[in-house]
Amino acid sequence: MGLILDFLNELWPYNRSISGAGLRLTLQKIKEKLPELELIEVPTGKKVLDWIVPEEWDIDEAVLSGPDGHVIADFKVNNLSVLGYSTAVDKELSLDELQPHLFSLKEQPDLIPYATSYYKKNWGFCISENDRQNLPQGNYKALIKSNHFLGSITLAHLIIPGESKQEVLFSTYCCHPSMANNELSGPCVATFLAMWVKGLNNRKFTYRFIFIPEMIGSAAYLELFSKELKENVIASFNLTCVGDERAWSYLPSRNGNTYADKIALHVLKNKVKSFDSYKWLDRGSDESMFCAPGIDIPMVSIMRSKYGTYPEYHTSADLPLTLVTEKGLGDSLEIHKTIVELIEKNVIPVTQVLGEPQLGRRGLYPMVSVKGSTDKVKNMLNLISYSDGKLSLLEIAEKCETPIWTLYEEIEKLVLAEVLTIEDGKK
Repeated sequence: MGLILDFLNELWPYNRSISGAGLRLTLQKIKEKLPELELIEVPTGKKVLDWIVPEEWDIDEAVLSGPDGHVIADFKVNNLSVLGYSTAVDKELSLDELQPHLFSLKEQPDLIPYATSYYKKNWGFCISENDRQNLPQGNYKALIKSNHFLGSITLAHLIIPGESKQEVLFSTYCCHPSMANNELSGPCVATFLAMWVKGLNNRKFTYRFIFIPEMIGSAAYLELFSKELKENVIASFNLTCVGDERAWSYLPSRNGNTYADKIALHVLKNKVKSFDSYKWLDRGSDESMFCAPGIDIPMVSIMRSKYGTYPEYHTSADLPLTLVTEKGLGDSLEIHKTIVELIEKNVIPVTQVLGEPQLGRRGLYPMVSVKGSTDKVKNMLNLISYSDGKLSLLEIAEKCETPIWTLYEEIEKLVLAEVLTIEDGKK
């Protein structure tokens, strides 16, 4: 088993929610790999943008027993078995009284659904539809030992400085219980991406990694840091659903034509065979907060199977190995590494000669001209022709209809030969 999948399996048992012990345990495990990760507590009752931080929630036990005493649902066996944020309950009730507190999926009768009630007090159990249909009449025992109290939600961030204050932001969420693609794939890939970025020499840009509970966490984070993010972030990416091997997916920013959008599309077009392209209207995660009017942090998502589109989504079937694989996680990590490399190398080339330069005397052009001999320098010639100081390397790559990484070596050769100079791109 690979390193990222090992880490996912290590985090798997924790009962994550938008607050509480499972969230903090997950962040502490990430901090073991990223020691500089800073944890930030935002107290209950604090207004964050248009939201209010709810009471903190913890749970010790949740068991639903049938008339004959057999266990129908047990939180300790599967932490999806309880309605997220359930209030405490200890009572006997009839099947008719119990039914409003049961949650199942008629269209997927074998699976346990993931259900929550964060902002309205309720209690309940999640079971398969098959189990629900087989419940006999009689009295049931519902026991949930949970606690709501004045506490906080926990945010975490890691800022990796570069030469410039301009930032590239990666955000991911850590608030769902045991689901592999929808939940843990994002934090795991983000952790290993941050470890890799830390190891880069001579970083031009600053990199910010955010690990938060979804929606309420992004509202809280933006309440605290939106001013500096709006001043410094040049591109941001939401890491979620990055673990399976079925598909690649692109979700644009609200603007749809930001630097982040152009990067994401260029990488996908040139790195993967095909991908599903969604619209802003298909959004459903933290991009809604970051791209909201007045915030306008340019955020896009490169996913594997997009949330809400695969049958295992928000169910007990969203499993490691079954759905999420080391290859799926690893390929997503490589795509996001490619994004970082692109941003770091997206300079503005400027020609230093008038007319087309004589590359032959610089050892950059075949000295014997025959049919096809210039094909291997076509990229170099095209690069020079667009190097007027007005276009970035990414823009030139798009005009030349070639992946930007095919131009990295050409740039180095031409700078060494004093044909080109380079200026920083975003700064």
